Amino acid sequence: MTDGKRRKGLVAASALLGGVLVLTGCSGGDSDAKGGDGDSTSQAKADEAAAQKASEADIKITPKDGSDNASINNAAKVVVAKGTLTDVTMTTASGTAVSGRISADKKSWAPSGQLERATTYKVAVTAKDAKGRAAHENASFTTVSQAHSFIGNFTPDNGQTVGVGMPVSINFDKAITNKAAVQKGITVTSSAGQEVVGHWFNANRIDFRPEKYWTENSTVTLKLALDGVQGASGVYGVQQKTVTFKIGRNQVSYVDAQTKQMKVTQDGKTIKTIPISAGSPENKTYEGQMVISEKFKETRMNGATVGFTDDDGKGEYDIKDVPHAMRLSSSGTFIHGNYWGAKSIFGAVNTSHGCVGLSDTKGANDSSTPAAWFYNGSLIGDVVVVQNTGDKTVAPDNGLNGWNMSWADWKAGSAV
Repeated sequence: MTDGKRRKGLVAASALLGGVLVLTGCSGGDSDAKGGDGDSTSQAKADEAAAQKASEADIKITPKDGSDNASINNAAKVVVAKGTLTDVTMTTASGTAVSGRISADKKSWAPSGQLERATTYKVAVTAKDAKGRAAHENASFTTVSQAHSFIGNFTPDNGQTVGVGMPVSINFDKAITNKAAVQKGITVTSSAGQEVVGHWFNANRIDFRPEKYWTENSTVTLKLALDGVQGASGVYGVQQKTVTFKIGRNQVSYVDAQTKQMKVTQDGKTIKTIPISAGSPENKTYEGQMVISEKFKETRMNGATVGFTDDDGKGEYDIKDVPHAMRLSSSGTFIHGNYWGAKSIFGAVNTSHGCVGLSDTKGANDSSTPAAWFYNGSLIGDVVVVQNTGDKTVAPDNGLNGWNMSWADWKAGSAV
C-alpha cells in the first residue's frame, strides 16, 4: 500500500471509530466533527426526536432507591405528576407481594398495611401521560432493622375500661437517651381536660398521669408519633398509632392493717367493709396507694420467687391455686383470696407474708365469698390504699404506683 492509500485508510478508520464512540456514549465531543453515518449532529437529532416521543408522566418513589433504615409505617409511597398510575407492584426481595391501593384520582399509591422491619422491598411502577405514553420507574429500599429501632410496650390496651388510678405506662425495648425527643412524640389527653404529665423512671420507662386520679367515665387518648424519632444514637422509633381507653366508676379501697378491715368506696362513699388479714409483724405489707395491675382467678404463689425460703432453699410456701388474686406491686404484693387460713383470722390477726388476704374457698367458684365479691367488682386500674402497717411506702415504680410521688416531684421527672 502506498503512503497515500494508507493515509486514506487511516482517515476512514478514524471516522468509523468516531461513529462507534458517538453511538455508544450519552454525550458527544466536538460538535463540529463530521463522521458520515456516525455524525454527532444526526445522533443529537435522533435523541431529541426520541425525547419528544417519551411520556411526560413524572414518577416519584419514596423512599429513594437504595435507602436503608426506612420507616415501616408511611415511608413507602408512589406519586405521579403529569400523568396517572396504571400499575404498581411491591414485593419483598424473596418475591412476596405487598398489597396496596392506587388512589381514586390515580395520582398516588401506598401499601395497605404496616411493613416488616429489616426487610428489602422492590417497587415497580408504570404510569401514562395524557397522550397514553407509558413511563416506568423502579426502586429498592430496606426498612429499619430491629437493632436500629425501638418500640414501646404500653398499658392499658386500646378499648379497655380501667379504674381511676390506671396510669399510661410505656416500657421501651431499648434504652432511650434522647428522652425529650421521644416524650414529644407521645401525647396523652383526657376528655375531662385534666393536665397529664409524663415521668421517666429510668431510660426504658415513662408513665403518664394527671395530678389526681382520672375523672370517672372520661376517655383517655394515647397518641404515639414515634415513627422516625431518634431515641438513641442510631436507634429510631417505628410506632405510629392512637389508643383510647375508658375510665370506669371511681372505686378506691382502703386497707387498714390496725383495724384489719377494708373499706370499698365508690365516688367517696363506702359500699362495703370486708375483714382482711394483712402482713404479719415480721412480714409487713407495704403502705401507700397501689394500683391493681393484673387479675387472676387462680394463680400459683411460691415464696421462693420473692425471697421467702427455708433452710433447704425451698419456698416457705408454695400454693398452686391461690384464688381471686390481684397484683398490687411488681415485687409480689397481692390482694387475694385465702382458703387455707382459719376463718377467724380475717378481721382479727395479720398473718400473711406481705399480701392482703380475704376469706375465700378453694377452687374460686364460690361467688358468695368476700374475695370473690371484691374480685368480680374490681377493674385493672382500681386503687387499693394500704395504711397503718408500719412498713415503708411502696416505691412509685414498683408496679403502677406513681401516685405515691408528689405532683411536684412527678413533674420534675418530665423531659419536656
